[in-house]
Amino acid sequence: MIDTELRNIPFSPPDVTDAEIDEVIKAMKSGWITTGPRTKEFEKRIAEYVGVNKAVCLNSATAAMELTLRILGIGPGDEVITSAYTYTASASIIDHVGAKIVLVDTAPDSFEMDYSKLADAITDKTKAIIPVDIAGKMCDYDAIFEIVESKRDLFKADNELQLLFNRIVVMTDAAHAFGAERKGMKCGQVADFTCFSFHAVKNLTTAEGGAVVWRNDCGLDDDLLYKQFMLYSLHGQSKDALAKTQRGAWEYDIVYPAYKCNMTDIMAGFGLIQLKRYEYLLERRKEIIGMYDKALLPLGIQRLQHYGEDFASSGHLYLVRVPGICEEERNEIIVKMAELGVACNVHYKPLPMFTAYKNLGFDINDYPNAYKQYVNEVTLPLHTLLSDEDVMYVVKSLRRILQR
Repeated sequence: MIDTELRNIPFSPPDVTDAEIDEVIKAMKSGWITTGPRTKEFEKRIAEYVGVNKAVCLNSATAAMELTLRILGIGPGDEVITSAYTYTASASIIDHVGAKIVLVDTAPDSFEMDYSKLADAITDKTKAIIPVDIAGKMCDYDAIFEIVESKRDLFKADNELQLLFNRIVVMTDAAHAFGAERKGMKCGQVADFTCFSFHAVKNLTTAEGGAVVWRNDCGLDDDLLYKQFMLYSLHGQSKDALAKTQRGAWEYDIVYPAYKCNMTDIMAGFGLIQLKRYEYLLERRKEIIGMYDKALLPLGIQRLQHYGEDFASSGHLYLVRVPGICEEERNEIIVKMAELGVACNVHYKPLPMFTAYKNLGFDINDYPNAYKQYVNEVTLPLHTLLSDEDVMYVVKSLRRILQR
């Protein structure tokens, strides 16, 4: 039976304690509230957590992905491949830099792109692939890199950085996947570049924010690359604000007409505390997923598997698919759940269904597997403010609706 009193269960509120609030207050009282010592410390801590040499903190994962493409010199005349089943940021940044967006359908009954179709989509203009670690589960990078290697002869480098790779670059949209692991490696150690989000709904949040990391074994000059990200994120200015505070060091140069997408110390202070709490947050998400799995799988509901013998996701989203229903029935389930006080969502409406992508020439009929994933998908609340009783209320509410 459903509880006699309706509960109010939001979809994904931030888990903020007094420790985060106190650190933000300290940052505000320090006199340094924009990019400064806390941001640099947060970058150091992220790199240590992921197991890479460097991390760059920015104001969003979107900025991290776009700046990476720009630093790689990808632009007009180039092609970049990503999944049709993702949020717009994975693809819009390709358009931002002037390259052609190439979308790949998902595999049947999968949220990952179809790797056989990925291989077919590669041409001599392909410069990068953007896999999507949806819901926090890392993609099959063995398959992706095998395809990249098989197409190496098609690759044409246009600059020294591209020549260093001498193949298609793999830049992951890991907005959901900070802390995920696969085959003993952390998310951030596998793809050439990995971009994380710290948006308000993410497992680890700075309100708004993101970061980019890169592998240690690609022969990259870490310091030079870090400086490039600093230039691109701060107007192309040769000194950041912290460096300019040194006595007599006011003068600077603008070496590139760049962008403004730096992280602030207020955000970084928030993130430093979240990172200290992160192992607990991951473990609690795993507990909640286990409760959902135990209660829902006997009902015949399909779900994205978060944990296995050689992988563990970050447990960011709980994606379920209700067999035998259409899009309208799925939408009605979400409305009925809302009437019971449970906020649900859909991840994702495939990109070819949106006006912007239709205007670019994409047609959802060309992506049948992605559409099939979408029509019966419901994302249930998954966050660390859920009590065990809340989780069971969500389960009972969904069971009641499905049994009508």
